[in-house]
Amino acid sequence: MLLAVDIGNTHIVVGLLDGSGKVRSSWRLAGQTQKTEDEYGFLLQLMLQHAGITKQELAGGVIASVVPPLTPVFEKAMRVYLGINPLVVGPGTRTGVNIKYENPKEVGPDRIANAVAAYHKYGGPVIVVDFGTATTFDAISENGDYMGGAIAPGIMTATDALFAKAARLPRIELVRPPQAIGRTTVQSMQSGIIFGFAGQTDALVKRIAAELGGSPRVVATGGHAQLVASESETITDVDPTLTLEGLHLIHKMNYR
Repeated sequence: MLLAVDIGNTHIVVGLLDGSGKVRSSWRLAGQTQKTEDEYGFLLQLMLQHAGITKQELAGGVIASVVPPLTPVFEKAMRVYLGINPLVVGPGTRTGVNIKYENPKEVGPDRIANAVAAYHKYGGPVIVVDFGTATTFDAISENGDYMGGAIAPGIMTATDALFAKAARLPRIELVRPPQAIGRTTVQSMQSGIIFGFAGQTDALVKRIAAELGGSPRVVATGGHAQLVASESETITDVDPTLTLEGLHLIHKMNYR
């Protein structure tokens, strides 16, 4: 078993993958930079226990992190509590992807993991839309090159900003409203956020696809992927474990 950890700005996704790269168990944690390696170490042990896996069954670990303060915390937690020395995806890590960014070091490791998994599973050209703290759009060419993409505010980021900045707007549940014309403040916000993000997604995907060429598959992942995909005209696939599967492939490349 491989333990993969995707550390995002809002959530930390932990997954156990078997030798074929299939996700057997996964968990989503709140990202908290004040937690110590001991706290995360105990949580990781509890996850293994919940999955019925002993630490002796772990073949290794891999980390993708966009939160630098948490990277060494998880490295130490995995070493001390699980007895594994994880691969931290970053500059110099073998990924099999030719990054066409002007400065390849600027590309987040989660975006690279998404690109690796998407090309491996769907071929190219392919566009990955990841609905996280930020909504990221990544373009992978027909021959597997990472061409770049776009970054927009995430759904919860935008929703929280509305609540924080507009005194009379409440926190809302993100569910599909009955129609675009909201009859209440909550319905109006749901319409603007859900239908608005679907429209934004379609507009950006169409522009990226035109520049990328061919007929790219469009793969959505991240916490709100299914919600937006159900209203999108361009998303062809929803793949919630894409990042974890990409981390498995990267680990495999570096530890053949």
